[in-house]
Amino acid sequence: MSSKISKLSIAAIRSLCIDMINKAKSGHPGMALGSAPILYTLFTKHLVSDPHDPNWVNRDRFVLSAGHASSLLYAMLHLCGYGLAIDDLKKFRQINSLTPGHPEYKWTRGVDATSGPLGQGIAQAVGMAVAQRSIAAAYPDGDKLMNHYTYCLCGDGCLQEGISQEAISFAGHHKLSKLILFYDSNNITLDGGLNLSFSESVKGRFIASGWDVLEVKDGNDIRSIDKAIKVAKTSIDKPTLIIVRTVIGYGSINQGTSKVHGSPLGDNEGLRVKTKVYKYKYPEFSVPQEVYDHFRKTFVTRGVIAKEDYLELLNEYGKKYPVEKSRFLSLSRNDVSEYLPREFPTFAKDTSISTRAASQKALNSYMLAMPNLIGGSADVASSVMTKLDGGINFTPETPWGHNVNWGIREFAMSSIQNGILLHGGLRTYVGCFLVFADYMKAAIRMAALSHLPAIYLFSHDSIAVGEDGPTHQPIEQLAMLRSIPNLNVIRPCDINETYGAYQLALASTQTPTALILSRQNLPLLEGSDAQKVSKGAYVVSNEKEKIDYTIIATGSEVSLAVKIQVALIELGIDVRVVSMPCVELFEKQNIEYQKSVLGTKYENIISIEALSTFGWHKWAKHCIGIDTFGASAPMKDVFNKFGFTEEAILQAILKLRK
Repeated sequence: MSSKISKLSIAAIRSLCIDMINKAKSGHPGMALGSAPILYTLFTKHLVSDPHDPNWVNRDRFVLSAGHASSLLYAMLHLCGYGLAIDDLKKFRQINSLTPGHPEYKWTRGVDATSGPLGQGIAQAVGMAVAQRSIAAAYPDGDKLMNHYTYCLCGDGCLQEGISQEAISFAGHHKLSKLILFYDSNNITLDGGLNLSFSESVKGRFIASGWDVLEVKDGNDIRSIDKAIKVAKTSIDKPTLIIVRTVIGYGSINQGTSKVHGSPLGDNEGLRVKTKVYKYKYPEFSVPQEVYDHFRKTFVTRGVIAKEDYLELLNEYGKKYPVEKSRFLSLSRNDVSEYLPREFPTFAKDTSISTRAASQKALNSYMLAMPNLIGGSADVASSVMTKLDGGINFTPETPWGHNVNWGIREFAMSSIQNGILLHGGLRTYVGCFLVFADYMKAAIRMAALSHLPAIYLFSHDSIAVGEDGPTHQPIEQLAMLRSIPNLNVIRPCDINETYGAYQLALASTQTPTALILSRQNLPLLEGSDAQKVSKGAYVVSNEKEKIDYTIIATGSEVSLAVKIQVALIELGIDVRVVSMPCVELFEKQNIEYQKSVLGTKYENIISIEALSTFGWHKWAKHCIGIDTFGASAPMKDVFNKFGFTEEAILQAILKLRK
């Protein structure tokens, strides 16, 4: 049995959840009520963090993967002194409040990850554990600098999402022993009993994936929960799953059913549960002082002391390793601007190289300057060219390695990258073919929403993929990526623009970047400019005298547009060519700059891009692209079929004059 103060504290947590959800008239009480003892035990007995400094680098991380139970997390943050006031709890799910429907990173103090789309929280927690392992291995005596745990709470829904197995498999393979996952096992989903859709052995699944598995039969038994956490923390070569058997909506009239998953209990039922079941006789949104004192004496005191001890250790570490200490603290903020070169390299005029190969050159160039760049691809490193020359693989035996072999796990790869960046201390990149950005979209959106400087390397960027055919030839993916707020999508036209794109991606601290890279070689253009990539668009080849048309192109189509420009000028039609590597950055420029680049009226602007024309009409009256799926054939034949040759596009432009 739990002590008197434990019972009172858990009742207070559950009551706050009921009050928040009832006042908002929306929310998910089921898991919040069932999982309250788990978080109570974790926060009062184990989790190490200082609410006065929620970004302390060596704190334990906690991810609520089942983000719909956000009321539970907000109740904990309130009781633990993170500055979340009762008035904030009363504004649960209201406009501009600090207590939105699902937790949001950088919005609410103490929230370590944005979560809610089920399964992604697990992958983000895996990423945090990867970062802890990698950083600790990168420094002498690094286990003193970085030795925290990562905890995550998930439910049945998280474990049904495919991303969870991708992440679980990756974590087990890499023996991330400082990762502890709680599974709130209540056998209920929104539509009814779990048995309607799920019958596998979760325990067997995790054991097969290289995890230790512990079980707590009664979700209200905090002693057993505490014991399980203690055992989990002793693991040296496996992550641990703690299965906790809970009752969804514990104490309510509909407990144990789907009716309590996502609907408020209501005022009368809420009052009954609080007073009759929890024996909690306090008014709405009220917490007795002894509960606040309990959290202060346990969670807060433990965290403050741990941080003070850490700062003392860090001071001693700096005496022995001053350079390493300075680097460690500098890199913990995800800002690597001081490591970026001040000038761009120059290349021979006859340089002809694919932008995927140019990307590899840039990647290796920046790697030499940056001590914390880590990444890889979804089993296509030789095709996307993501491997660092002479680099060591990140493995359980060599956790200081920079080359990550993600396996064929595109979704988890991109979500784990988010977790690494949420943790801080490393800069990351991941790669695959552009067409498979579809697998990653939800995680890319999460990076943009969380303001994480993730980097995506997407190669094989058009129908130039050739023989692999329409399943591998992207059409609509670029438009999809451009539709995501706070994501810079850069499609460089040559090696100059590729280096410019990398500079922007690595300098970013708040915005993710997708680099769209060609499979085929592209010539170095006389007018290309790495510096001007930051403007989003610029004039790459000027008109001779007076503009008749402006052609906007991106990537491989820029050199094609320059060839067409020459042919049109010979026919007496004066043309300007604009390279627009990044639509998003161009949109941020002032109107005067935009007009100076475009140079003519809307009716005389043409866009050329060998992908969907969706979105291009904002800038161009006439859009030349591909709005059907591709075809399987050699590259030259595919370009002929879809009219993406110099002659075909020239004729299409000439028709505009008739």
